[in-house]
Amino acid sequence: MERTRRAVHAGSWYTDNARQLGEELDRWLRACGQSKSPDVRGVIAPHAGYSYSGHCAAFAFANIDPQRTSRVFLLGPSHHYYTPRCALSKATVYKTPLGDLPIDLEVNDELKASGKFEVMDLQVDEAEHSMEMHLPYLAKVFQGWPVKIVPILVGALSPESEAMYGRLLAKYVDDPRNFFSVSSDFCHWGSRFNYVYYDRKQGAIYKSIETLDRKGMEIIESGDADSFKDYLLEYDNTICGRHPISVFLHEWEVYFFKRIAIEG
Repeated sequence: MERTRRAVHAGSWYTDNARQLGEELDRWLRACGQSKSPDVRGVIAPHAGYSYSGHCAAFAFANIDPQRTSRVFLLGPSHHYYTPRCALSKATVYKTPLGDLPIDLEVNDELKASGKFEVMDLQVDEAEHSMEMHLPYLAKVFQGWPVKIVPILVGALSPESEAMYGRLLAKYVDDPRNFFSVSSDFCHWGSRFNYVYYDRKQGAIYKSIETLDRKGMEIIESGDADSFKDYLLEYDNTICGRHPISVFLHEWEVYFFKRIAIEG
């Protein structure tokens, strides 16, 4: 039986007009100047409304080569629902204005059988925007190509749980047809977010924020999960996707250590 997760943020966070949405995404994908690359196996992309982040997200999704990818793991933070674990979807298909994205039920069942995941209610699934904001880009990039998705809502994990979920998901990195789409905005600054870190040596506040975020991005690019944990402990930067990013880094550490062991 088909169970559908509706595109509930279409019409507010991004347009629900399929033609207009397709044209916007095409324009942003062309303008970013990135090309498809089989070497790119994962991206971190924003999840703000498209009027704020749509053009930026294109720099991530333009890298996907749909000829070499058949499954996309979506890792998104939970903004409204508290859980100390990761959660899978009850849905069998995610709707977008540009077409449906079916969930890989076989992988979903594999993960469920581990006993480490909960299953979120459809109401929780639809209320969360972090993964939905990646879906139109995925639907656009994979138009004409078969693909399945594995949505994983990442809760407020402890460092130990981040490492555990990274180890659990690492086996899927072995398959070059798998791609990982990690959802995260970066610094949320201001009293509204209870975060007003300001390094005056950087000049204006926005420069301080940029320096702080770039420092975090450099650590992420190094692939060092422990260094990213230390960075968060030192600065407490309000990166809302900190937990999905940490799981992602642990996945790749396990993968690279395994390759080193095999190759000597």
